[in-house]
Amino acid sequence: MIPRTLLLTACAFLLPATACSQADAPPVAVTGSNTAMTSAGGSLIIRDRSPAGTISLHQGNEGVVIRIEADGLPQDARNQWHGAHLHSVGDCSAEDFTSSAGHINPSARQHGLLNPEGPDNADLPNLWVDADGAIRAEIYTTRVSLEGSNGQPALLDEDGSALVIHAGGDDLVSQPIGGAGARIACAVITAP
Repeated sequence: MIPRTLLLTACAFLLPATACSQADAPPVAVTGSNTAMTSAGGSLIIRDRSPAGTISLHQGNEGVVIRIEADGLPQDARNQWHGAHLHSVGDCSAEDFTSSAGHINPSARQHGLLNPEGPDNADLPNLWVDADGAIRAEIYTTRVSLEGSNGQPALLDEDGSALVIHAGGDDLVSQPIGGAGARIACAVITAP
């Protein structure tokens, strides 16, 4: 049963006066705030385990906005494009970040944003690392979700996921990772 005080408060602010008797009250379950996860984040590290920045993710109605803010990427990574992908395991413990496993790709689509048989769920646009080793980017993708909404794979599933940045640019077509090379930075995606 809905507490009378809560019912009267709802009636005063939300319902027309004719709907404010307890007999006419709709059977609404009040559970507090929405329990769906709307944000996540992570700390970006490079191969020597140094912190390099942060990522934040925000669930929208049909997709996820990913913000990447990084500084201090290695000298050999500067002034060039880098492939970035969402990997299927939330683990950056291996020195080469291979513990993050492969791409999130439950439908087994081809890799590449420009591939006619793709893209897979993990594909993201290339990121530019400037002369100071910094990245500032926001990316929107409809091919994943934080908790499985809209029928898309969940980034916060049982084994988690990671955002991985590669040594070179992704050609957005070839298999398996667009020729992007070794993994140079990684962030485990976690709930706040």
